[in-house]
Amino acid sequence: MIPEEKDLYTRRAARKKARMRRLKRRRALLIAAMILVFALLIWGVVSLARLLFFRKAVDPASVTVPDWVDVQLLDVNPYSRPGTPLTEIKGIVVHYTANPGTTAQQNRNYFNSLAKQNGESATSVSSHFIIGLDGEVIQCIPLSEISYASNDRNKDTVSIECCHPDSGGQFTEATYQSLVRLCAWLEQELNLQESSIIRHYDVSGKLCPLYYVENESLWNEFKNDVKAYRKEHF
Repeated sequence: MIPEEKDLYTRRAARKKARMRRLKRRRALLIAAMILVFALLIWGVVSLARLLFFRKAVDPASVTVPDWVDVQLLDVNPYSRPGTPLTEIKGIVVHYTANPGTTAQQNRNYFNSLAKQNGESATSVSSHFIIGLDGEVIQCIPLSEISYASNDRNKDTVSIECCHPDSGGQFTEATYQSLVRLCAWLEQELNLQESSIIRHYDVSGKLCPLYYVENESLWNEFKNDVKAYRKEHF
């Protein structure tokens, strides 16, 4: 082989080797990128599955209410405290009493008085908690039993009735702050997600709680307040 041909052959061989090295590097980078994407995909799927399907359920019977809750359980009866077990709570339903100016104690006593009913015209209604105009919180039904408040969601939710001073349905500041506190505590104790708080309206279309049906942005603000309270205190 003459020197010129040998030099050309050497250059071509060097270029070929360089191309091969570049191809190997690109292939290695592509494989690494694919592995990373696959790992991220698996992580995302597992995280979503844990969020949706593997949330640890809490037995409501194991939860002890705090000392700022006044426990006044209703008498067991068919109309307001049937004693039906509630084994898992998946949500919190907020209501308003629709009885302007009444107190938490008055509403609790009304629920208890329903035990004396009889006949076809009997009314069935109650809630787990009632929050009064001054922010007092009364528990009417254990968390381990259903209440008659939220239609077909009675079977898997805890219900909160809120008192209000007038027909507009807006809560007092004291009522509002106690509702934020109670909802944050329930979410924490029952291992509920942030989307667990709903209105009676979201279950059945009933205009309840009226003020927060008519003011959607304020309802969203309330849920943000619950989130912030839970983050700060728990």
